[in-house]
Amino acid sequence: MLFLSGALLPGALSNAATYSISFVDTEGNKLSTADGHVTIVVLTTTADHEKARTIADRVPDLCLGNPEYRMITVIHFTRRHMTIERRVATAFIRHRVREEAKRLQARYDAKGISRNASRDVFVVTDFDGTVASSLGQPAGANEFCVFVFGRTGELLAQWHDAPSADQLASALK
Repeated sequence: MLFLSGALLPGALSNAATYSISFVDTEGNKLSTADGHVTIVVLTTTADHEKARTIADRVPDLCLGNPEYRMITVIHFTRRHMTIERRVATAFIRHRVREEAKRLQARYDAKGISRNASRDVFVVTDFDGTVASSLGQPAGANEFCVFVFGRTGELLAQWHDAPSADQLASALK
């Protein structure tokens, strides 16, 4: 589910513009790009899940377990996936989220972070393209994108491929 506030024009998002885009993840958490967190939003398809994992691995240590930062992965289901029942797809995604939380927990443990990593993994499913559209992707586009939003929703950086660890760290500072 997606909620938009403010006027968003169709097309690409502009750096330095403010976007208040609200999501509800697969666990029912209400999230927003303008709720006081620095937020990484990764827009991906099921085919590019490894790129999303790469971005998670590149999140700087200063963000790990830090409640001021978060990453939201938006999985955009393409037309060829529309025959998949949403309930089945969501169950599969939840399984993957649990696996990613285990990977993140290992990273937390190695860094001495005493926090339940499963509370820091956010995944939004986009079956109808609404979320992708709100992130500036035209209908039918299957482009992998990464966005970094500031605490009030200001778009700090965006890439149409996986940024390097240095690029991501620079945008998050």
